[in-house]
Amino acid sequence: MASMEENFPRGGIQKKPTEGKAPNTKLERDNLFDVHHEEKSQKRKRSQKDQGKQKKFKADNTAAAKESFVNIEPLMIEALCEGMLLLGCIKEVSDYELVISLPNGLSGFVPVTQISDAYSKLLSKQVAQGELLEDLNSLVDMYSPGTLVRCIVTTIEKSADGRRSIKLSIDPKKVNNGLNASALASGMLLSGFVSSVEDHGYLIDIGVSGTNAFLPRQKAQNYIKTVKRGSDLKIGQNLDCVVVEVKNEGRVVLLSIDRSEVASSLATERQNWSLSNLLPGLVVKARVQKVAPLGVKLSFLSYFTGIVDFMHMDSEKSTSYSPGQVVKACILSINPTSKVVRLTLRQAFLHPGGSPNQVSNDRIGAVVEESTVKAFYKQFGAIFELDDGTLAFARLKHLSKTRKSFKPGAFKAGCKHKCRIIDYSLMDEMCIVSLKYQIIEARFLQYQDIHTGDVVQGKVFALKSIGMQVKVTDGIKGLVPSMHLADVILKQPEKKYNIGDQVRCRVLECNPAGKKLILTLKKSLVQSKLPVLSNYEDAKPGLITHGFVVCAREFGCIVKFYNDVKGLVPKNELSSEPISSPDKVFHEGQVVKVMVLKCEPQQERLLLSFRLSSKPALEDKKECTPKKKQEVKYQIGEMVDVKVLKKKDNGLEVSVLEDEGNVIASIPTVHLSDFVATCKLLWHCLQEGDVLPRVMCLSDNGERIILSRKSAVISAVQEEQVVRSFSEIQPGMLLTGYVRNVMPFGVFVEFPFGVTGLAPKVSMSDKFVTDTKDHFVVGQTVIAKVMSIDEEKQRVLLNLKVSECSSGDSAAESFALLSQYFKEMKEIRNLLRRRGESSMAQALCELVPGKELQLVVQDVKEDGSALFGGSCVTGLTVTATRYHLGDKKIIPGGKTKALVLHVDALTSKVYVSLREELLKRRAKQRLTENSQHYAVVQHIAEEFAIVSLEAGHLAAIPIASHFNDTFRFDSEKLKVGQTISATLKVVKENDHGVLLAVQGSAKKNVFVRVRNESETALEEVVAAVKHSLSLGDVVTGTVKSVKPTHVTVAIDDKLTGSIHASRILDEVPIGSFPTFTLKAGQKVTARVVGGRDVNTHRYLPITHPHFTQSIPELSIRPSEIEGEVTAVLNRKEDSTTKKLGLYSVGQTVTCFVKKYNILKDWLEVEVAPDIRGRVPHLLLSLNTKVLKHPEKSFKNGQAISATVTGTDVTETNLCLSLTGIQSLEQDTVTVGMVKKVTQRIGLTIALPGGKTGKVSIFHLSDTYTEDPLGDFKVGKIVRCYILSNENGKIQLSLRQSRLNPKSKSKVEDVEITCIKDVKKGQLVRGYVKSVTSSGVFFGLSPSLLGRILFQNVSPYFVQKHSLYEKYLPEGKLLTAKVLSVNGKEKHIELSLLPEDTGMSSILPESLGLPRYDAEEEKRETDDREKKEQVKTKVKAKRRIRNSESEQEAKPKKRKICPTDENDSGIEVYYREEEDDDQEEEADKKKSKIRKPGEAPRLQVSVGFTWDEDMNAMDVPVLNQMGESSESDEEEDPHSKLKKQTKKEKELEKQQKEKELCKLEAALMDPSRQPQSADDFDRLVLSSPNSSILWLQYMAFHLQATEIEKARAVAERALKTISFREEQEKLNVWVALLNLENMYGTEEALMKVFERAVQYNEPLKVFQHLCDIYANSEKYKQAEELYHTMLRRFRQEKSVWLKYASFLLKQGQTEATHRLLERALKALPTKEHVDVISRFAQLEFRFGDPEHAKALFESTLSSYPKRTDIWSIYIDIMIKHGSQKEVRDIFERVVHLSLAPKKMKFLFKRYLDYEKKFGTTESVLAVKRAALEYVETKTSLADI
Repeated sequence: MASMEENFPRGGIQKKPTEGKAPNTKLERDNLFDVHHEEKSQKRKRSQKDQGKQKKFKADNTAAAKESFVNIEPLMIEALCEGMLLLGCIKEVSDYELVISLPNGLSGFVPVTQISDAYSKLLSKQVAQGELLEDLNSLVDMYSPGTLVRCIVTTIEKSADGRRSIKLSIDPKKVNNGLNASALASGMLLSGFVSSVEDHGYLIDIGVSGTNAFLPRQKAQNYIKTVKRGSDLKIGQNLDCVVVEVKNEGRVVLLSIDRSEVASSLATERQNWSLSNLLPGLVVKARVQKVAPLGVKLSFLSYFTGIVDFMHMDSEKSTSYSPGQVVKACILSINPTSKVVRLTLRQAFLHPGGSPNQVSNDRIGAVVEESTVKAFYKQFGAIFELDDGTLAFARLKHLSKTRKSFKPGAFKAGCKHKCRIIDYSLMDEMCIVSLKYQIIEARFLQYQDIHTGDVVQGKVFALKSIGMQVKVTDGIKGLVPSMHLADVILKQPEKKYNIGDQVRCRVLECNPAGKKLILTLKKSLVQSKLPVLSNYEDAKPGLITHGFVVCAREFGCIVKFYNDVKGLVPKNELSSEPISSPDKVFHEGQVVKVMVLKCEPQQERLLLSFRLSSKPALEDKKECTPKKKQEVKYQIGEMVDVKVLKKKDNGLEVSVLEDEGNVIASIPTVHLSDFVATCKLLWHCLQEGDVLPRVMCLSDNGERIILSRKSAVISAVQEEQVVRSFSEIQPGMLLTGYVRNVMPFGVFVEFPFGVTGLAPKVSMSDKFVTDTKDHFVVGQTVIAKVMSIDEEKQRVLLNLKVSECSSGDSAAESFALLSQYFKEMKEIRNLLRRRGESSMAQALCELVPGKELQLVVQDVKEDGSALFGGSCVTGLTVTATRYHLGDKKIIPGGKTKALVLHVDALTSKVYVSLREELLKRRAKQRLTENSQHYAVVQHIAEEFAIVSLEAGHLAAIPIASHFNDTFRFDSEKLKVGQTISATLKVVKENDHGVLLAVQGSAKKNVFVRVRNESETALEEVVAAVKHSLSLGDVVTGTVKSVKPTHVTVAIDDKLTGSIHASRILDEVPIGSFPTFTLKAGQKVTARVVGGRDVNTHRYLPITHPHFTQSIPELSIRPSEIEGEVTAVLNRKEDSTTKKLGLYSVGQTVTCFVKKYNILKDWLEVEVAPDIRGRVPHLLLSLNTKVLKHPEKSFKNGQAISATVTGTDVTETNLCLSLTGIQSLEQDTVTVGMVKKVTQRIGLTIALPGGKTGKVSIFHLSDTYTEDPLGDFKVGKIVRCYILSNENGKIQLSLRQSRLNPKSKSKVEDVEITCIKDVKKGQLVRGYVKSVTSSGVFFGLSPSLLGRILFQNVSPYFVQKHSLYEKYLPEGKLLTAKVLSVNGKEKHIELSLLPEDTGMSSILPESLGLPRYDAEEEKRETDDREKKEQVKTKVKAKRRIRNSESEQEAKPKKRKICPTDENDSGIEVYYREEEDDDQEEEADKKKSKIRKPGEAPRLQVSVGFTWDEDMNAMDVPVLNQMGESSESDEEEDPHSKLKKQTKKEKELEKQQKEKELCKLEAALMDPSRQPQSADDFDRLVLSSPNSSILWLQYMAFHLQATEIEKARAVAERALKTISFREEQEKLNVWVALLNLENMYGTEEALMKVFERAVQYNEPLKVFQHLCDIYANSEKYKQAEELYHTMLRRFRQEKSVWLKYASFLLKQGQTEATHRLLERALKALPTKEHVDVISRFAQLEFRFGDPEHAKALFESTLSSYPKRTDIWSIYIDIMIKHGSQKEVRDIFERVVHLSLAPKKMKFLFKRYLDYEKKFGTTESVLAVKRAALEYVETKTSLADI
């Protein structure tokens, strides 16, 4: 057989190739490196089997060609797949994973859950128990870097940035998945894990199902000594095992881990390896098949082929491999999909159990100046030889910055390059290097490069609840905890930081081993120049540094520094002034400057101070003394003159002239002016040496002085319109400041004196804010209104809306801005004139708007604009837009006249115009201030616009009306050529060359008044043009645009009019859209019916002086075109109030929908061009569907019919209704909205007209429900029926029977309106109103109550009324029966008894409550009647009949035990006068059976049957006798006489009774132990209330593992034991809980527990379950239950003490201390002393005795007269303390001033102690002390 195995090995026959012959074709079939030829070659082999030589020759050629191309390449991550087996080397070990180095520079990780099954089970057990297991070792204890392991790829995950991570497993079940028991053979090298440690060896998990692997101890000793990882192997430890012996067909395997045996193991053909079970790490003998440039192809184990890439060839022999050569190789990987096997020829892997060479850690990150190229592979990378002779590999992407910049010619062999070692590949024994410049120059490459205190740049890549993750470099990530995101705690960090943001952080803590990096973004720490305190040794006294507060308590503050260094600032060092509550002054996370007072590095104690100036540094520690702070020289608001020293990118460096240039200050660019454009211009124009007068000091912190030229800020400070501290801020204040920062969520504004506030996005502008950066820029001057302040967090919320911050006079404000702007421009011109250096500067000064120039055309651009030149504009750019060229045709070189419009000094641009109307010389009219003129916009600059007046003057008008008016939509922007109205303010042309004006009066209220849509639209497109139209004129025009409520019509080129929707049709169909009957471009004939003022949009009468300057209001109604115009618009100065007065209440009008105002909850409509109205929400419709979504039901422009109900409060709008005038009369239906939901009462409904009504819970529905208000929420729309409306109180109903009387829906609960609706015997439903001492009050309707007496609530008697409150809560729905109705007194008596209602009892039977006495009396009467009947029976049969009648008469008496259990221990007593002697003798005998030591039996007068064993004998006899007794009455006297004379029957009966007595005596023997269930049955029947018997019965079943029977016994016991025996029942419940805890599920235990809580005192049940959990070591469940108890029984002292005992037994002393604090807060003050005492006693027993002493001492110092506490303290100290401590306590006690009786007790105790433990002298000393005390007391009494 063996020979056959040799000749025919698995996988087919393979002959050895002879020399000179080509390798066998079988080998080619396994060639997996040229896949696209494989199928073809296989087909050829099959078809060419028996062909001739010529065909064979062709096949050989094909094979040769195939052999010449071998595709060998390194392993890439793309080639990995799930299930791929790899040999790896442990690179790093952490608590939760192993980092594995894989071949070809790859790496993966093994999670802790993928080690082995045994290890995973231990982990799960530890997690479940919540405590550390002794036999569970950490990964660090079991694995060390450099160990080779076999891995399998489980998943390859791709991250968001495209990186792949390889997840591996070393679980033998997965790695050895291809192996089965039958495939195991001796000599195999397998990987296994220790699963169990036994006496004689170890059980090893090799992952082969059905196989038990055992490692004898002697085979492991050598390995344990060599590895030195402890005296024994550990569960979960990975081992390389050699199979020594296979037994029982692979079911038992003996292993060895001896180092020599493992190292010499070799995989051979005899071991029957196949491709499905081949393992990495096997060392094989292989034959070289082909040598290729990128590697070698091998054959091994006869029929396998594999490849070796260039990185895994032996470096010493890489050039000496030749085909046919036999080499030793190690398998690296097996790909299950492509079947590719990779091997290595490196020496380190050829001896299993070894480890590859490693490199020192300091080598990684090193820069190698010259590394020599050894080989270059164009698709993969290059191999280098480093300066120390070691080899390194660089991937292709690391050879150059980008692929385009890569030059292959630079990597020829011998070329030298500078590189950096970035990693080391253990599996390749090579360094991984990079030639990228950014990596070589990178500051940080790995965690080891980062040091505490380093400032690093990073990128935000994740925001989490614990903080923000920052990516420092590709391989380094850090965490910024939530506390460190800013100087203040951020509630919504996502508003400040976005993913991808670049941030500048500082390293708080760096742990390279754990790859842990903690950063801070606190600006104060990042920018701090003070020393970094990262260890206690550096904390020298006098050192001043920055830290942050982590804790503020009554004792002081704990401040933390870098590397978790902490220190304490005591309360007296917090400030120079005393601070009573540090936690109110300092907050967690606050950055503080502290000084070191004292440091003890060994104890890690650090004492600090916030009082930096009060503690001078020690003279010998001068190096630690901080730099002395400069004195503050200038106060904020002080004015100085400065000289420019230097221009910087962000401002100017200046010197203060008053201090002769010794004081250096800075003016930021944004503080040079209030205007952003002027800031840039002034910075551009200023030069070094220029003097700036009157500059204000903005801040001076002693180190840096910041100045400002903002005139608005200066004025605010000088006029004291500022706040100097946070405490001065009041809501509503208007403050001048400047923008400090612009964020996506709002704008931070800073004010003089350092106060800062936030203007949220919603409060930034009156316009919708899309992007905050479009509205404000940093440094911009703003006026802010204080909205609210948060004193606790020192935060201010601001409002920047112009409507809130403006004074209301926008004309005055805008003119002030314009004046200030030109004033500053004048200063700049004077500055340039004074300098007079360049001709260009002079030219800029000379050029002013309005000046005519002679220019030469230089160029005409494609957009129509032109460039000019000339002698007067040398060096300047002169341009005119296409509009300003007018109709002139110009050509380059031509001369022309031009008028200067604007000069931009910053860009040196001059804007000119060639338009004739500007150049034409007119006699300029005399102008007056505040005169209004039409003006045409000619040029628009950043801050102002140049306009031309009709009189020929140029004027400047401001663009902004306010500092905060910074944004306008495109439609709002001025356009060149636009005609506007302007009001002149300055009528003389100054140096500016222009007049100063403001836009017309419409601008005044633009931010105060909200305009409607039609007004805005007109403003956008219509400009007021003077016209000659008058009322009634007929005009023709073209429709320009169509809006929902108006149409714009172009009358001619300049004049535009408007047609309102009401002026289109004579009769408007309701629901139509009149404006949409017209289309843009349509010609219309209209009549002028009015005019709209362009500035105010008021409708003007025809006689108004400005009517000819208004927008004509037109009408195309046929009736108005043909007839006369309505006279309404003709009245002089018609006011809105007068117009509204024309409409009367109840009048129907047609109006047009403008929009639905969601905020105000009304529909806005337009009745006429000048009449507007509002329809409240509830008056829109009677249809609830319409009211739910009104915005969907009413479209803009839609015509609707409405009824006038009045005018609004402002008398500017009509109040309308779409449902008519709501009268809200009784018996009408209306709609309403739920305004309030009042539990157990009903609803408050808002009704039309602003009224409210009430709905009772009885009127919510026709069917009452358990939760009647559940379907109603505030805001719900409902239809209501008005029941009554009296005295302003409206009662409503939502019943369908009221709302829809025609519907035949079922009314389950009929409406009860009065007492007459209630009839006796009727069943009614209602809600419990209250439970009082006189009964339960039951609501039948809103006005009717019924009463239920307690005896009618339940058949059970209840002592505690709280039980009724529990089962009859207020609002509970119940069915009751009417017992009586008293119409006069309006009293209704009801019943809830089951026999009356047919429902189940309110109080469950399971409560075990007693029934009322009435039933017991009834039963006793029945009993007496039956007894009298029994007396008529024959005396001989009386006994039997009595027992039977007793059984029948009192069946309910046995409620506790419902079934007739066999009971041999229950005695039956009879009180019959005519009992015969035999019965008396029998009784005597029975009484003699009981022995004196026997427990008394339960005495009940009920019948019984014998136990089961006696049934066969006894019951038939009894039955027979019963039958005969029943038939006696029917038999004739003859037969009776005959039976009486049969003495034999009587004697037989007596004999049987004697036998039964003997049997009973034997059974009742107290020395006899119960042996069976029957025995226990007898016992429990004899003493049914004895819980101990029931518990023994349960234990009997549990011993036999009959769990269900034990449960049944417990349930029997609970039913049997009397309800009065509470303790006995509780014992059984506890036993049942124990049973379920040990043998049942958690769910079953909870069910029993819930029942036990219902039937017992809850606290006792909770305490017992806690004890059960603790005893069964279920500490987690016990702790949870204790937490529940603390919530439920917080007033119970015993609960707190029990939990304290539990915690101390667990060793949780700190938790116990916290618990005591909680207990003292929860419990009444009178209990405090006792609680503290009891806690102290527990501490002595289980916790910290020192803390217990402290508790006692603290208590006794507060309560020195509590002798009981002293006594307890003494007792405990006698037990636990030393004699000295005890005597000290006694000495303190006997010197207290207490009552004589108490002192006598204490002296007696002291004397007893000394007699027991002391000497004669100490006893005498106590006696002397006692005598002294007595004498003292006596002398005091005598006095």
